[in-house]
Amino acid sequence: MKGFMLIPVLMALTPSAACADEPGESPHNPWMIEDADAREALPEYRVIRAAPASALTPAGGDDLEAAGRTWRRSNGGNHNLRYSAATEITPGNVYQLRVAWDYRSGDGAGHLQCNPVIADGKLFGPTAGNNIVCIDAAAGNELWRFRPRDGRPAHRGLTWLEPRDAMPARLFFSSGNGLYCLEADTGKPVGSFGSGGRIEAVASTVAPAIYSDLIITAGYSGGVYAYDLASGEERWKFDTIPGGYDGPADENWGPERLGANCWGGTALDAGRGIFYITTGSPKPNFTGINHHGRNLYANCVVAVDALKGTALWHFQEIRHDIWDLDIPAPPNLTTIVRDGKRVDVVTAVTKLGNTLVLDRVSGKPVFDFRLRRAPTSRLPGERTWPYQPAPELPQPFARQTFSLEDVTSLSQSARQSVLNKLLPSPVSQGANMGWFEAFEPGRPTVFYGIHGGAEWTGACVDPESGYLYVTSNELPWIQTVSYVESSLKDESDSPSSAGRTIYENHCMACHGSNRQGLVTAPALLALNQRMNASQLRELLKAGRGLMPAFPDMTDESVNDLLHYLLEERKSDNSGEIQTQPPVYTYNGYNKLLDGEGFPGCRPPWGTLNCLDLNSGKLMWQVPLGEHEELTRRGIPKTGTENFGGATVTRGGLVFAAGTRDNCIRAFDKRTGRELWSATLPFGGFAAPSVYEADGRQFVVIAATGGGKLGGSMGDAYVAFALPEVE
Repeated sequence: MKGFMLIPVLMALTPSAACADEPGESPHNPWMIEDADAREALPEYRVIRAAPASALTPAGGDDLEAAGRTWRRSNGGNHNLRYSAATEITPGNVYQLRVAWDYRSGDGAGHLQCNPVIADGKLFGPTAGNNIVCIDAAAGNELWRFRPRDGRPAHRGLTWLEPRDAMPARLFFSSGNGLYCLEADTGKPVGSFGSGGRIEAVASTVAPAIYSDLIITAGYSGGVYAYDLASGEERWKFDTIPGGYDGPADENWGPERLGANCWGGTALDAGRGIFYITTGSPKPNFTGINHHGRNLYANCVVAVDALKGTALWHFQEIRHDIWDLDIPAPPNLTTIVRDGKRVDVVTAVTKLGNTLVLDRVSGKPVFDFRLRRAPTSRLPGERTWPYQPAPELPQPFARQTFSLEDVTSLSQSARQSVLNKLLPSPVSQGANMGWFEAFEPGRPTVFYGIHGGAEWTGACVDPESGYLYVTSNELPWIQTVSYVESSLKDESDSPSSAGRTIYENHCMACHGSNRQGLVTAPALLALNQRMNASQLRELLKAGRGLMPAFPDMTDESVNDLLHYLLEERKSDNSGEIQTQPPVYTYNGYNKLLDGEGFPGCRPPWGTLNCLDLNSGKLMWQVPLGEHEELTRRGIPKTGTENFGGATVTRGGLVFAAGTRDNCIRAFDKRTGRELWSATLPFGGFAAPSVYEADGRQFVVIAATGGGKLGGSMGDAYVAFALPEVE
């Protein structure tokens, strides 16, 4: 969410408790700053050991050949492999790809993030104008359309159900707070499902999954829900925050219990009856003072019993995430080889650039999961988690720590424009940066990952080789957390006390109208938790660093200013001095850019990566996308920020779009060499689908532009194929 966010600070906070595999923080005054020396005394690393190959789950006979021939659920099926067994298009002939059809919905311009479904010779997907359409998958002409009454339909996915028993083929998708069921052949609502083909359900962005007689979906605001496939009646609910969203504070959460939601996608092992979700960070972002603790099940892969709705296991990447570094991507279910044994795993790629590889049944890691001692916070009231992930294998596919060595070198002026934002100067404290560096009041912190690493499109997997392909972003963000008054009232609009008047005349230019701190000076709210009157008197007399001395200020003026800065207030009843609890705010979402608007770090800024899941080693990494202006200057391809996702084929190719240059590209899946590209009418910000229809292989993508990268918007689906043989 963009903008100026207000985060209330509550005085009644529950200290976090120790967990089995790593220590928690000790109880302390909620306004004290963490003890860095105590943290430093902890061991530098802790390791969650990998399960031995003998303890991993043997391959269970997934019918991947059949899965590779169908595309009945967004992302290619319940396994989310985005893999096609089609072989007509190869590295040797991909250069011949041409537009086979270009469908325009004609219902307005919008932004689509949905990977379309193909079944029974038809393509199903949402339109820019909030309809669901059925298109002839070979010819591109519309067969029917349906407009739901609420919200954006099939935001990031939908599901086609093949005929079963007396039930004909059906199409399921979420739209607003509705879960819809349509006849796949006609687009008409199924009257027996809820009320006129719709049930009032949790708002969801992801494709539902079908298991037995249940349809299961994950809520955008949290939770997992199962409904009767025929009637739509709710069958079970699973809370992604243990104890519920209004539960009491405990060792995992404080009074604020938000986030831990699934918004990228889900997976289903139908043979074992296990439903998998990945979850987002706790909310609000950038400060966790009201949700101390580890914050389960945020930032987790969670396995749920698909029949009962009970948790089977969970695995957490980041503990107490205050950086908005979710696990955004849908889980992938595949089979890999460990010590000569084929084993079934679930994987998840993350914003941090990690790849979690876990046993499908037990949730145990396949590789050692190393944790490193993390820095403490300088934000009063914050309690960071002592350890954060620093895995060696699988190798990260994105940079994880920003430093001055990363600053752009495109030109001297570009470099200097970024350094001006980072280094101390007569008007700036400079920025904090480093591995899992926490926030400090009024001072910016620079780090990678808010837009990934990986994003909601996630990864695709070649099940034959065990190679995973993931698109990734690498650009830094500069975020600032500051104080404001708990009343949320702008003090400049209030009658000024004597101390406030002195503050306005001598201090406000540097420390802000509400003492919230600016980039150039620290926040002065809750100052009584850090300094006493004697210390402040000395500071005003002698000055320090960038702060000048005020030797000519009268004793009366000093006393008035100290009363104001120390937030002393008279209670109406007792006459005792009271402290006003402040709130925290952050400055929206800000990329660290150079003077021309390019990322403030060295390229690459967007990549396509190939990771061998069997060994955990990166096989190759190539830039994804091109800034044509930089190419004209003779700068090698940098890659661009991207939101598209990749799809892999047995024929030897990886297709990906989602870049700023509006291109779709094909790469050799063995080497990463770019073999083909075509310019789309608008940006393609969803992964392509690959399918066969009327004896031909097609690659289709929603191309509507807009979204996080901006640009013009349209209403297209574009399909590519080899020329028809005469």
